[in-house]
Amino acid sequence: MPENGWPADRIDTENAHSARIYDYILGGKDYYPADKEAGDAMASEWPALPIHMKANRDWMNRAVAWLAKEAGVRQFLDIGTGIPTSPNLHEIVQSVAPESRVVYVDNDPIVLTLSQGLLASSPEGRTAYIEADFQHPEAVLDSPEFRETLDLDKPVALTVIAIVHFVLDEDDAVGIVRRLLEPLPSGSYLAMSIGTAEFAPEDVGRVAREYAARNMPMRLRTIDEADEFFEGLELVEPGIVQVHKWHPDATSGEGIRDEDIAMYGAVARKP
Repeated sequence: MPENGWPADRIDTENAHSARIYDYILGGKDYYPADKEAGDAMASEWPALPIHMKANRDWMNRAVAWLAKEAGVRQFLDIGTGIPTSPNLHEIVQSVAPESRVVYVDNDPIVLTLSQGLLASSPEGRTAYIEADFQHPEAVLDSPEFRETLDLDKPVALTVIAIVHFVLDEDDAVGIVRRLLEPLPSGSYLAMSIGTAEFAPEDVGRVAREYAARNMPMRLRTIDEADEFFEGLELVEPGIVQVHKWHPDATSGEGIRDEDIAMYGAVARKP
């Protein structure tokens, strides 16, 4: 775990953080003892948790690669970026099209201090980082980084990966996503992964209680509730499915049981 280089006065090292738990479970190094304790407790409640988290990460890689290769998107707005993990989004899309532009958004000071890895763009492309809370879309949309990096006369892919399950009903996650999507032009895309307990309700429920006990309450959604995010958009086949079933490659779905995955994934086009 890193000991130096972070603005210690801004980082809560005593309490677990969702991005650092994710990093720990995926075998990263940017976490604190509280995050390890939380991750271990959660994995003991649901041993499939590492499988689930890796499947979500693999889905993100496939989804943005599809957007770059098949949909021809060259601009990306990534909400809730999390701790950099190679390959990062810009590495994937710039390997397809070096001129691609990516704006990363997160409100965790650790992500900010590690953001140099997110800003290592190809010479032809560009990356930018915005420190903002996605629950306040205007902080993203009004930022100079957003306006100077992305051309709103051309399609943009809005990626909201594994974050809305931390947004409770009173904070209107659907409304937040719609406000972020509203200024993006026709031909833009929304890619989301959305937490659910429909396939292993007891196991995932225990994990959710572990998060809530650490002041990270969760709002897990049904398939119908997930569909609300895509109202008015054109879903890409196969629609809203568990992440390991969305355009699986040779390894993504092999040996994974449905009950091991608690995340829906989908990509949709803005008409």
